[in-house]
This record gives sequence, structure tokens and C-alpha cells, in this order.
Amino acid sequence: MGYKLLVTPYQDKIISALYDGKRMVQVSVDEKQKSQICLGGIYVGKVNNIVENINAAFVELAPGVTAYLSLSGAVQPITANVHADGKIHAGDELVVQVEREPVKSKLASVTCAINLTGKYAVLIHGKEEIGISSKIMDQETREKLREFFLQYAGQGYGFIIRTNAASACQEEMLEEIYSLQARYRKLYENGVHRTRFSVLEGSLPAYLCGLRDQYSNLLDEIITDEVPLYQEMEAYLKEYQPKDRNKLKMYSDELPMKTLYSFEHRLREALQKKIWLKSGASLVVEPTEALTVIDVNTGKAVKGRGRGEEHFLKINLEAAKEIAFQIRLRNLSGIILVDFIDMEKEESDAVLLRALREYLASDPVKTTLVDMTPLHLVEITRKKVRRPLHEEGFERILENGKNECDASACAGGDRV
Repeated sequence: MGYKLLVTPYQDKIISALYDGKRMVQVSVDEKQKSQICLGGIYVGKVNNIVENINAAFVELAPGVTAYLSLSGAVQPITANVHADGKIHAGDELVVQVEREPVKSKLASVTCAINLTGKYAVLIHGKEEIGISSKIMDQETREKLREFFLQYAGQGYGFIIRTNAASACQEEMLEEIYSLQARYRKLYENGVHRTRFSVLEGSLPAYLCGLRDQYSNLLDEIITDEVPLYQEMEAYLKEYQPKDRNKLKMYSDELPMKTLYSFEHRLREALQKKIWLKSGASLVVEPTEALTVIDVNTGKAVKGRGRGEEHFLKINLEAAKEIAFQIRLRNLSGIILVDFIDMEKEESDAVLLRALREYLASDPVKTTLVDMTPLHLVEITRKKVRRPLHEEGFERILENGKNECDASACAGGDRV
């Protein structure tokens, strides 16, 4: 069964939610009024100062808006003033891309290794090599793709081949390569001549990223209930993904789309601290600033039953599947520690880790099971693409929506 991507406005946000049947499996959020500095945006910044002892620079992207640039392994930047020593100096104006948004007390993080992302590949400035998604497992396919893309790398850039390329024909990939190369040339020319604080490329909205990043062979429908969003997605698909144009639908039924897909209910579930499993066991998800902790509790699952190794393994396997699902749904990233129920046999731990690794492999965002520590905590890392769901302010929005509904119900009661 395929997936449906729903895109809808919700108060001051635009939400794109991926559904598998009636179950929400992934959520992305955009502000209707975008902030000044956005993830993935490309800017001409000014280097304010170099801090030698941490090998970093602080780059001003807009008046009063500063970002952190690591100089460890930094590539030659796109800039008008290249120094004889090949280093970045205070006062330089260079092209940088936001790779991490500002979070609380932390500055935004930027890089000189500009990434231009397409559906089948990512063009990377400064690395004349070919990388391939680890999700493409077939060795013959990997070699064919490497040979094909190698013809078009060089001249200051290379490519990372994305998972979608495995099912694409060469004509589609070549068309995208030419498009990425044209964007790169334009970026290079503008980056050298534009003044500081110029925005060379804004970030693509999350709902358009959803069209680009979802596996084409899995996505059945793209549905929205707002005309401007429909028109924007239609224009995007016509230009970049004409094959997927017929999947776009305008929702116009009498029953609101949010109601049909239990939109608010699914969001509330995704924000709950405690998740009950069918066995009666539960998960507790605790995000902190440094990492996320997930605790597996036996709960009702042990009532009236033995506490044998086989039973605990069964609960842990059920929890592993739900944990992989929740990590993707909540868009958790960085370091994730999971405290499973302790088991005595090493074989049981091996079975659990193997199953968890397989569940995590289905996540389109790079997710790595590191290992189990001596304290029996399972370490997972997940690449940060966007802010996690709990940082999007949905608790307030859902409460406002509930209050509005309650007020409407009271008003309706008065009229009867």
C-alpha cells in the first residue's frame, strides 16, 4: 500500500503530513511568515572574527544575525577575495549555507560546502567525488550509478547519489544533473559579485521538500485543501517532477480533510510523553537539550504472566518497532538513548539490536544504531534535518484550537 502526503494550513503554520493509510508517519512544519535565517538558505555573509583556539569563524548573515562556521576541514569558499594562504580571514565576504538552525542559546551553524539538493542527487561544492546512499544495497546498481555520475563531477564539485536514483532512468537523472549544474553556475557567479547579506537562495518549504524527498514509487497521492498551495505544488511538479504531477489532488469533499484524517488527534498522540503498546507495556519519551531518552516499561505486560527471558524479548521487539516509528514521526534527531528491559542472554540482545537496526533502516533520514553500552543503553544517532515536533509549539496551537472548538460548541448550544 502506498502513502498519501497531505498539505494543509493550520493556524500560523503549513503542515505536510505523510500518512500510511489512516496513520500519520511523518510531519513537517513551515511558518507562514518565514524567519530571516532558514535551514538550507544560502547567503553572502561577512566574517566578523576568527577564533583560533576553537578553529572557527563567526559569520554575520544579516545585520545583527551571527552564525558559527567550523574551519575544521572547511572547503575553499565561494568568494571574491581569495588569499594566497588559502585561508579565511576576518572581513572576508563568502557564500555560506545554513546547516543547523539557531536553537535557544546556540547560534545557527553554516558551512562553505554548499549543497544543492535534487530528487536523485545532491551537488556538493568543494568535493570532487561521488558518494552513494547506503540505502542502495545492490552492488551492481551502485557501480552503474557511480560510473554515470562520475562523468559529470569535477570542476570544483561532486555528487551524493540519493536513494531515489536507484529506480530512475538515465534521462531523468541527466536532466536533473544539468539543472543542478545550472544552479551551481548561477550561484557561483552571484556569490562572487553580490554584496554581503544577500540571499542567494532561500530554503525550500517543507511541503515542497516532501514532494522532492519521498520515494516516488511509494507515494500514491499528494492532497491539499488550499488553492494557493495546490497551485504552488503544481508549478513545482511541472518543472521538476512531471512524472508525479498526476498524483496531486485538490480535496473538496464536504467533510474537512483534517477531520477525515483525524489530524489534531494524530498530532496530540505525537506529542504525548507516554505511548502504550498493545502488549500493555509502554514507552516514555523525554527530549532534553542535549539528547532524547526513551524508556521501555513493562507496565501491564507482566500481569499474570511469567517474567521469562522470552517474554521480555517479545516486549522489547514490540518496543523497538514502535521506537523506530516514533523517532520518525516526532522528527527526533541527534543522540537518542533507549533503555530497553534488561535481558540476561547476549543472544537476546543480538536479536533485539538486529531487529531495531532493520526498523531504523526504513527511515528516509540517516539514522544509525551505534551500539549497546555496558549499562545496556542503546545508542542511536539521527541526522538533524528540521526541528523536532516538540519544538514547533504545537501544544499551544492545539490548545487554542480546542478552546475555539469549545467556544463554538457553547455558542451553538445557546442558539438551540
